[in-house]
Amino acid sequence: MGFPKDFLWGGATAANQYEGGYNEGGRGLANVDVMPHGEDRFPIGLGKKLHLAFDEAHHYPAKVGVDFYHRYKEDIALYAEMGFKVFRMSIAWSRIFPMGDEAEPNEEGLKFYENVFKELKKHNIEPLVTITHFDMPIHLIKEYGGWKNRQVVDFYANLVRALFTRYKGLVRYWITFNEINIILHLPFMGAGLTFEPGENEKQAKYSAIHHELVASALATKIAREIDPNIRVGSMLAAGTFYPASPNPKDVFQAQQDNRNNYFFVDVQARGAYPAYALKSFEREGIVIPFVEGDKELLNKHTVDYITFSYYTSNMSVHPDNIEMHEKASGNIIVGQKNPYLEVSEWGWPIDPLGLRTTMNEIYDRYQKPLFVVENGLGAIDKPDENGYVADDYRINYLRDHISAMRDAVTLDGVDLMGYTSWAPIDLVSASTGEMSKRYGFVYVDRDDAGNGSLNRTKKKSFEWYKQVIASNGETI
Repeated sequence: MGFPKDFLWGGATAANQYEGGYNEGGRGLANVDVMPHGEDRFPIGLGKKLHLAFDEAHHYPAKVGVDFYHRYKEDIALYAEMGFKVFRMSIAWSRIFPMGDEAEPNEEGLKFYENVFKELKKHNIEPLVTITHFDMPIHLIKEYGGWKNRQVVDFYANLVRALFTRYKGLVRYWITFNEINIILHLPFMGAGLTFEPGENEKQAKYSAIHHELVASALATKIAREIDPNIRVGSMLAAGTFYPASPNPKDVFQAQQDNRNNYFFVDVQARGAYPAYALKSFEREGIVIPFVEGDKELLNKHTVDYITFSYYTSNMSVHPDNIEMHEKASGNIIVGQKNPYLEVSEWGWPIDPLGLRTTMNEIYDRYQKPLFVVENGLGAIDKPDENGYVADDYRINYLRDHISAMRDAVTLDGVDLMGYTSWAPIDLVSASTGEMSKRYGFVYVDRDDAGNGSLNRTKKKSFEWYKQVIASNGETI
């Protein structure tokens, strides 16, 4: 009773929060580059505040991240020391196609990632690569309107062809879109969407979603043509919605909220738009921009496995009952406050059993292999004079979640490929742009204003996770 012998333990990162080197190696500007730290970050991420260039009034943490671009060998050596079997990372689209619509890729960008993959292979670490982790070249937003425009599907296809061809034999595991459902919550960050006054935003979002779903299926098709050994997965920001009460209206609302979240993977894993979604679009007057061949493409080229992030569960309450419950805060996907759960320093409910519940829910729904590719605790770390952080709170969080994950595998029979914690090293928070919201096993000397040496220091959790991996999850 335990995790499979070939279980993939590791950690997860994203180019826009980690890599830096925004103006090196021929890289172009991306949407995530211009999202600043501070109060404007959220309205920009929503697409409510048009902001497509740097200015002097803001600090842009993605410019440097924590400088993986120059320090990747140092960081990969640390991951190897922990015993990583897999490392999840992402491609910066604008490093491969700086404008997004070029005919030929940027060789310097391709070479950078080739070097990273070879360094990982040198340490026997399998790369798990997200093709786009919220990244979109600014040029595609300005000239085409982001994913609202069907032409972007072709540009994405050019990207995946370049990646799958260049990295054949180096990368086996790919993910098409990070947290694809975040387009509903932060559409500029998630898909480069901005909105004109009076525009039907819901129609715009679901047009963009359709184009991403088509692009995901196309990527799966291209992968199988180039290398039959490639495995392509989807990725969801997961966390089951509980009804706030036994009131049947709350129970039904939770079902609706879960459906809205799973809709994306329903298409990617099952190969067709579900009936509940089509009926909802019909009622709301939303037109999905199908063109000839879309339905066949979606149906034939479903994903091989399903990856997801899990930080917390959610609570649902019917609008008729809304005044009876307190609203939760902190997470991008905001629900109602769960009185049975403690919360993190950022207001995120801590619910290890919710991970087991979510895993069972997803596996029951799709019967495809799962991969937990993000899970972690954002907290304020206080290093001592030597830079050491005694982060027992992080160890406790991860221990409880890994234990629940093990139960899902050993007691419930969930087919789980691996686990990559978010994040193995401190990096920029996607939701807030902060460095002070730390997740890593490795402390990085950098603050919210961009000050610091960027020196790396192992935390207490570093040695703990090393033992977890060495014991294949038996010693937690």
